[in-house]
Amino acid sequence: MTPEDTAYVTELVKRSGTSFYHGMKILSPERRDAMYAIYAFCRVVDDIADEEGRDFAAKQQELEEWRQRIAGLYRGEADGPIPRALLDTVRDYKLRAEDFIAIIDGMEMDAGEAIIAPSLAELDLYCDRVASAVGRLSVRVFGDSSANADAVAHALGRGLQLTNILRDVPEDAERGRLYLPRELLQAAGVPLTPQGALQSPALAQACSKLADMAEQYFADANAAMARCNSKAMRPARLMEESYRPLLAILRRRGFNYSEGRITLPKWRKLMMAVRLLLA
Repeated sequence: MTPEDTAYVTELVKRSGTSFYHGMKILSPERRDAMYAIYAFCRVVDDIADEEGRDFAAKQQELEEWRQRIAGLYRGEADGPIPRALLDTVRDYKLRAEDFIAIIDGMEMDAGEAIIAPSLAELDLYCDRVASAVGRLSVRVFGDSSANADAVAHALGRGLQLTNILRDVPEDAERGRLYLPRELLQAAGVPLTPQGALQSPALAQACSKLADMAEQYFADANAAMARCNSKAMRPARLMEESYRPLLAILRRRGFNYSEGRITLPKWRKLMMAVRLLLA
């Protein structure tokens, strides 16, 4: 990874405004730069999927070009700063091509027809592609490539993504999307439309069930972390501690989304950072 490529991916991550930029500073410089390269890849393919005003065929073409770039990495080929940064990352941490491809497949799911009340099986596949696959790449960069680390990625990715879904119900509804699973909505008597679900008095019942699922995934992730390299799991613990409390806030509100978007208070974020730096 040249200094120019490192600077490019670092600036891309910094510009995104995500807490990921600061969170990954607990890693050594080499591992941090590798994570920035992975994030830059995820950011670019996500932007393709979310771009307004472009048809699905055009997005598919761009995503297919990224599939070809990923295939090229495993032949030692790279064009552009992000692929060049990924080339070193793939080699140094023995990352698997199928995890990159899964992420692209997840973005393609979002690029097509709006996802509205998917089945539990479809939602699980979506979570695996857009979250757990990122986790499977990340744990290797963190320093643990064991089966237990993959188990952390499997469970933590799903817990994080389900928490995202529960937090973002109003924003998704504005975009004509509803990621809450059909089975839970039907069981609660909630309409299977974005605005209908948002306005339903029974929405909290369905959300509470999905929150239960997210909590179980976090518990499974913690159990798997206990069997992993503890130092390597520090960033994973940071992500869990950044997201899991959001479920408690949503529950206290009764999943009433009229109170605005939820975030953790700054003092809690600071305490988490200090605790992890001292671990």
